[in-house]
Amino acid sequence: MPFSFLVMGGTFRGAVYFCVHEVKRMYRYTGQNTRSFSAVCGNRFGRMIITTGQDRITRDNIILELGKALAIHQQNAIEIDYLDKYYRGDQPILYRKKQVRPDINNRVVQNLAMFVVETKTSEMVGEPIQYVLHGTDEAKSEQVTMLNTIMEGEDKSYFDIELCRWRSICGTAYRFIGNDEQRVHRPLLDETDFYLSTEDPRYTFVAYYTNGAPAFSCQIRHDVENRTYYNIFTDSEWFRVAENQIVASGINGNGAIPVIEYPNNARRLSDIEITISLTDEMNVMASDRANGIEGFVSAWIKFVNCEVDKEQFEKMRLEGALVVKSNNRTENAKADVDILSSELNQSESQVAVNDQFEKLLIIQGIADRQSNTGGDTAGAVQLRNGHSAMEKRSEISEPIFKRSERMALRIILNRLRINRGMTLLPSDVEIKISRTKSDNMLTKAEALQMLLTSGINPERAIKTVGLFSDPEQVAVESKERLDILYPTTSAAVEAVQSSEEVIEVDNGAVGS
Repeated sequence: MPFSFLVMGGTFRGAVYFCVHEVKRMYRYTGQNTRSFSAVCGNRFGRMIITTGQDRITRDNIILELGKALAIHQQNAIEIDYLDKYYRGDQPILYRKKQVRPDINNRVVQNLAMFVVETKTSEMVGEPIQYVLHGTDEAKSEQVTMLNTIMEGEDKSYFDIELCRWRSICGTAYRFIGNDEQRVHRPLLDETDFYLSTEDPRYTFVAYYTNGAPAFSCQIRHDVENRTYYNIFTDSEWFRVAENQIVASGINGNGAIPVIEYPNNARRLSDIEITISLTDEMNVMASDRANGIEGFVSAWIKFVNCEVDKEQFEKMRLEGALVVKSNNRTENAKADVDILSSELNQSESQVAVNDQFEKLLIIQGIADRQSNTGGDTAGAVQLRNGHSAMEKRSEISEPIFKRSERMALRIILNRLRINRGMTLLPSDVEIKISRTKSDNMLTKAEALQMLLTSGINPERAIKTVGLFSDPEQVAVESKERLDILYPTTSAAVEAVQSSEEVIEVDNGAVGS
């Protein structure tokens, strides 16, 4: 229900109250996925971005802006709930009704939505995201190693997987960086001053100013009595809103909103919805093929110019044979018994299925699983089967993810600066999204050796070739030996030269 209509129905404050509480009651899509997604979203694909026209969010206008935002979030939450159920396997084909032969109505779900989501997620975070140093400062290199260790201790890779899964399912996802004091149960031997969580996008949203900067975040929660309240963060304050009033507030010490949105793309389009009509159609085709097989097996029996009662028919069917007589003795009225059947051409149906599946892979940018016909090089297979296109599609998704990840990194580094005295700045840290490390391993190893022998800094060479999931740790562990094999400073060069001279002298002494 539009917010403007609510305002016309009564007082302004009463309208906001009605909006907040009706949205609380209505915004979940509680039904089953009986309709197509286009009917649910009204052909407006992608999640709506919530904006505010205020110059600043304060306690004086937060209730009003929350009501406006919830009215928009209602529709987003309905679509997100639909897509999440679709990912789980609740798809419209399960509710199909047939008018002809309703007794043969197979409902086959080929859950290609899950295939797409899991493929996209594994491509982005199949290997844990690592932070590497942008520069050569050894002191900061140790701090980056510590940062990776801290993130591993907070199970960041687990939350990254769930985050990317939500992005792919519904087009957006949210990470929350909370204080340890807010935890209900703090883990044993917890070493950090914060915790990470992936928020359910049906209960979380971020509103933006007109210039694109985040204005406030909202987390929808329920207390023990199932009453709804809203945790709201601005860059300087936090509020708890319940029953259309602020019941608690305080200072946000982060200096930034601790709820960060990770959109799948600028339009908040999910990977499921861009091919959802194709997957629906493929479910229909699979179900109809099963119906065709069952219809052939369970074909009707046709009796021509003869009468057989039900009891006689059941008895003859058990015997495996039928004996019938014509209704009269004329030649034109000869009795006949036959099976009514028309078998579906499975080979022609498979051509249509393959065509639909190929289109799905092309639109999604997913590599095909074609078998090698022989004589192909590795590069030819990469191009022919779409692996190169898949890699390029993943590369254009990286900057979108990294932009949000850097916003989260600013908050984390600020906390570590205050609590642990770290001097790292966001510009010192490079976000490394690693993919298949074993792919072309020999080529990567040869490239690493060529870079090192060409005089490239060892740390930069290790980060460039993409051979290791944690290049910063590899560079630290290998530093002592790399300094000997490939010295990078004049002092190291002189040390190596002097050691070589000592070896030559020793060899001469042994020879004499």
